[in-house]
Amino acid sequence: MAMRIIRDGDELEGFLALLRGRAGGVSEGIVRAVTEIVSDVKRRGDRALKEYTEKYDGLRLESLRMTPREMAAVARQASPEGVDALRVAAERIKAFHLRQKEESWSYREGGALLGQLIRPVHRVGVYVPGGKASYPSTVLMNVIPAQVAGVREIALCVPAPQGEVNPYVMAAVGLLGVKEVYRVGGAQAVAAMAYGTETIRRVDKIVGPGNIYVATAKRMVFGEVDIDMIAGPSEVLIIADRTAPPEFVASDLLSQAEHDELASSVLVTSSKRLALRVRDEIERQMATLSRKDIALASLKNFGAIIVTGTLRKAVQVSNLIAPEHLEIMTERPEKLLPHVRNAGAVFLGKWTPESLGDYAAGPNHTLPTGGTARFFSPLGVYDFIKRSSLLSFSRRSFQELSSVVETLSGLEGLEAHGNAVRVRRSKRG
Repeated sequence: MAMRIIRDGDELEGFLALLRGRAGGVSEGIVRAVTEIVSDVKRRGDRALKEYTEKYDGLRLESLRMTPREMAAVARQASPEGVDALRVAAERIKAFHLRQKEESWSYREGGALLGQLIRPVHRVGVYVPGGKASYPSTVLMNVIPAQVAGVREIALCVPAPQGEVNPYVMAAVGLLGVKEVYRVGGAQAVAAMAYGTETIRRVDKIVGPGNIYVATAKRMVFGEVDIDMIAGPSEVLIIADRTAPPEFVASDLLSQAEHDELASSVLVTSSKRLALRVRDEIERQMATLSRKDIALASLKNFGAIIVTGTLRKAVQVSNLIAPEHLEIMTERPEKLLPHVRNAGAVFLGKWTPESLGDYAAGPNHTLPTGGTARFFSPLGVYDFIKRSSLLSFSRRSFQELSSVVETLSGLEGLEAHGNAVRVRRSKRG
């Protein structure tokens, strides 16, 4: 498979349109199925959860919640090396997110006190994919910012197909001290966290990735609870010049392509020579991958090497795509940074592969996809806090502003609003 090489013009416009429609819509069949599951769990609670768990995961549960002994037994199956790696990653992720903490603030203006109260969300539900897609990094990236924000209660749902729970997921849970874990997955887990059941108390916010059923359920319950984002297929865009090592560029493109068939890996370069060398290097490296069939489909459908006249034009193309991961592998990558407007995360230089960000660098790997980096941000501590405005006026400061309020309320035809000011202004003593 020769990866497509395209240039600016109609061919580029066609590829950009292809990327915009990559995730596609949700089929009516999936919407109907998820609607039924969510309604059923809302109505029948634990009983519905157990039936769906037996149907979809082949697991008959007496108890939905894992006991501390069960969690510890699974975690003991993890290797010491794996646990040590999780510990290092957790320390780095926490150190980064501590810098995102916000504090309440206020200021005085005459006789008025104005400000903002910062309070954590009280209870958060974290969804962790199970089965083949078992990601202990998901535990770290979703739980740690919530803990840094001061969230008091964290409930974690992880499916256990045929009764199997990933040891490293439980090791991560143990490292972070999460006590509330349920063996429930799919749309039914989202519904349980959103509405509550006899066993699982409702949460205020749901975070974490999942399949199309999980994503659809999160979209349905939004408004009943808050959610982080609707994550789409993964993507990387690399801006590179002639100095970039072709083997580095190819390996980073393939690291995204192996995720799934809908993943997108794009190289934008000002060097035609690099484009040809990277294409050859992809062929060589892909032959050794265990997931090469997935990578092949991904690159064929949604991969491309785009050759532009200049690096500034390459940045313009990147801003149009608004990639989840943006790598800048040029001689002086920092020179392009001021021109980057839209990206979930930016990786500067040839020694900063996207894989570092996925696991252990520190910044959160939960990033906006599908062009939503135009208006969404990575998951962070700020996603687990609420901001309340604070107002306190003395009688004198009230009097000074009352006529403005009375005038504006009159303009809007809200007589009672104006009256609430008038009755105070005329009050003696």
